[in-house]
Amino acid sequence: MKKDQKTKSFTPSPQWKVLIIFALFFIAIYMLQRYSISTSVPVRHTIAYSQFLEQLDAGNISSVTIKKLHIAGQFYNEALIPLHKDQEPTSVKDFKTQLPTFQGEGLIEKLRSRRVEIRVESSEEGSFFWQFLIGILPWVIIIGVWMLVMRGARQVGGGAGGLFTFGQSKATLFDVKKPKVTYCEVAGMDNVKKELTEVIEFLKDPGKFEKIGAKVPKGVLLIGPPGTGKTLLARATAGEAGVPFYSISASEFIEMFVGVGAARVRDMFKKAKDAHPSIIFIDEIDAVGRTRGAGFGGGHDEREQTLNQLLSEMDGFDPHTEVIVMAATNRPDVLDPALLRPGRFDRQLVIDKPGWKERRKILEVHVRNKKLADKVDLEKIARGTPGMTGADLENLANEAALIAVRKKKKTINNEDFDDARDKILMGTVREEIINDLEKRITAYHEAGHTLVSIKLPGTDPIHKVSIVPRGLAMGVTQILPEEDRHYYPKQYLVNKLTVALAGRCAEKLIFNDVSTGAQNDLKEATALAEKMVAQWGMSDKIGPLSLGRGEDHPFLGRELAFQKRYSEDMAWLMDQEIQKIILEAEARASEILKNNQSSLEKLAEALIKEETLEKEDVEKILNNA
Repeated sequence: MKKDQKTKSFTPSPQWKVLIIFALFFIAIYMLQRYSISTSVPVRHTIAYSQFLEQLDAGNISSVTIKKLHIAGQFYNEALIPLHKDQEPTSVKDFKTQLPTFQGEGLIEKLRSRRVEIRVESSEEGSFFWQFLIGILPWVIIIGVWMLVMRGARQVGGGAGGLFTFGQSKATLFDVKKPKVTYCEVAGMDNVKKELTEVIEFLKDPGKFEKIGAKVPKGVLLIGPPGTGKTLLARATAGEAGVPFYSISASEFIEMFVGVGAARVRDMFKKAKDAHPSIIFIDEIDAVGRTRGAGFGGGHDEREQTLNQLLSEMDGFDPHTEVIVMAATNRPDVLDPALLRPGRFDRQLVIDKPGWKERRKILEVHVRNKKLADKVDLEKIARGTPGMTGADLENLANEAALIAVRKKKKTINNEDFDDARDKILMGTVREEIINDLEKRITAYHEAGHTLVSIKLPGTDPIHKVSIVPRGLAMGVTQILPEEDRHYYPKQYLVNKLTVALAGRCAEKLIFNDVSTGAQNDLKEATALAEKMVAQWGMSDKIGPLSLGRGEDHPFLGRELAFQKRYSEDMAWLMDQEIQKIILEAEARASEILKNNQSSLEKLAEALIKEETLEKEDVEKILNNA
């Protein structure tokens, strides 16, 4: 153990201290009572029953106390009685002995005839210990219930103060003296960093803006998909500015008691103002900032009071108060309009998924502390991971390291990154034995996807084809775009539909039957066709209309209260157009497979034999065919 390593010590809570004091108090009383009893009760010698009768007949017994089969008493005069065999007689004044079971009224009459004072103790009175226990038990119950109430209040209210700290903010303060996160740890997002530069300069030198009369945004809302680095960017902004950073999740405002959230908002802003300049960061602000009065599932008194308090605190800022509020959300569509107006969250920054150049920079950050082989090509890895966020890339680097350790390697190479990407995109390999028929069906299904994707112009290239069970799928055709896309032409979407339905068409062509293996393909194809018709205006009969059908609703309340913007006739027409687009894509896929059936069979046979084919293997098989 290192010398500077400190051992952890247990610090009792106030409740435990009170309990310990009570316990010591009652133990002291018990010991005092025992001592007083031991000093007041005379020492009694145990004598034989025959010796007791002798002294009784001699009229030397003044008083006795009978309790069950035990008798204790006192002699008029001290008697010399041998207490044990072969022992010198001992002078006895107080005595005790055991009565035989057959003694009864005769002994009582004999004692009365000798004018002995008789006392009888009930056996139900109990010992002093039981009397002490009965006396202390109510206090133990009261103290125990009190401790449980305080513990529950601490869990609900948070913090050591329990009931007395309900209104205190639970925001975590990241001190500027501790190691801080800066923009060096945040790769990419160059445009967002430029927008935040003004915020950093204002926190460092607010007088520079006051001289010219400029106002810096009071609130900055970071919008982006999960895992894009919103929280990290907020911490890095505080690190660059060198100011205190208060971080809290919006869900921590909400409690079971109405008004607690509003009190915590007030306390958090008070602390931030006292420590100005500072930054308040509210993560997942949609937990309290959802639209008020949204109908089913939208109303909640505690949440709405918390939101109202947050709005008033932001709007009531002193113009020169050096506190910036930053918040993050991935659902800006559900936020209350009052939050988004100027004067509250003035600046809204969209953090999108990174492009391949930004992904390479992010990978460089996440592999700093990892041992890479010399030939690892981060650019190739970045190009092969479209759509991945910063969190996904961090997970990719970690999975590659774990795979290298599992293979007992000293460095991480390109193969480990490929295996990690396959595991993330296609799922973990399942050690499952499948019969020959299911293996052939899976092989022709995946071969259909692959062949149609290659034959259609303008589709994304095939990366890998596998019939090894992974995740929930029996087989996977991995298609990776060569570049990031922001627009999707109609022809590209039609080709995507055709590729999605090609697996089912291949099964129908070869086996003259279909299986349940195309369930996920049909689900994705139907959803895509519905959006093409009802949202993107890609149907000639429907025209350039966005009717809202197929939209992802943020929560159940809006979906139930959502009013249709189309008639039943229009709904029937949309159904017909969706069906038409899907059937045309299926017919196109079937035609391609029929014209290239020999290539389909060779590709499927190669899959049955090898189980996994890379892009180069597929191209070689099709060229030979």
